[in-house]
Amino acid sequence: MARIKPVLAGILIGIASVATSVVAPAADYEVITGVAHVIDGDTLEIDGMRIRLHGVDAPEKGQSCIAGNGRKWACGAEATFALANLAEAKSVTCKQVSKLKDGYFQGSCQIGKHDLSAMLVFQGWAIADRRVSKDYVNEELDAKEHMRGLWRGNFVKPWVWRDQQK
Repeated sequence: MARIKPVLAGILIGIASVATSVVAPAADYEVITGVAHVIDGDTLEIDGMRIRLHGVDAPEKGQSCIAGNGRKWACGAEATFALANLAEAKSVTCKQVSKLKDGYFQGSCQIGKHDLSAMLVFQGWAIADRRVSKDYVNEELDAKEHMRGLWRGNFVKPWVWRDQQK
């Protein structure tokens, strides 16, 4: 009996170690899967971790664009709505591509086998961010050719718009 107690204690310590590593801080995740909450057109939150979609940039919530008929429209809000239609309250898996200065990470995110960044760019709600990656250039060219989403009019690239707001 005395030999069983140390063995049981060792097993319990081992289980506690595994449980501790599973509940690691979100910043330590390389892959995270969970129910997504949409923050804006290119940012999700899963289990308290903010994730910017890799290789794309979408208009900010407050950003406006000019439609083909010359009317101003809330393209940033529509881009957020588009991502919400794809991902809100769904199980999303994101693989960390890089850590960002603000504590977020940039991730390649999927619902099943579908790449969220590719879907957003193909639909025209985000643009390929060539400063970071050339992964979604073909989807962007297709959206532009077919005048989907942002491409139905004129818009300021999101990073330029953000700089103008400073």
